[in-house]
Amino acid sequence: MTTTSPSATQTYHVFIRATPQQVWDAITTPELSAGYLFGALVETTGQIGTPFRYQSPDREALWGDETVLDADPPHRLVVSYRALYNPDLAGEPPSRVAWQITSDEERISLLTVVHDNLEHAPKTAARVADTGWMRVLSGLKTLLETGRPLNAG
Repeated sequence: MTTTSPSATQTYHVFIRATPQQVWDAITTPELSAGYLFGALVETTGQIGTPFRYQSPDREALWGDETVLDADPPHRLVVSYRALYNPDLAGEPPSRVAWQITSDEERISLLTVVHDNLEHAPKTAARVADTGWMRVLSGLKTLLETGRPLNAG
């Protein structure tokens, strides 16, 4: 995986032994997102203009209330991003996350995540650059390749 320092645009890459559809499903399905996204349950239809929400594991709190900005299943998903789970981050303006899934080999996908529009969200930029995206993507890869969450004993 690669990243840049906390800046207005951050890019991450990871190869995953999975089809693009399996990666897409992990991004958009609550049963799978809970296994790598700190327990968060994703709610989305993946259609442009519709909500992309992150619920807490008990569904008591809304951790993210985003909008799908662009979608080409199972290859591209772009959403607005604002971390509601942390008051310091929730006060910043929304940024944007683009998930790009490509594959030129059978059952091996390259997932590229570009998190941009962070110019006016320095706390969010620092948080996701620290270990945020690297942990999420490592967890997603582990879940898809082993069927178990990264933190499973």
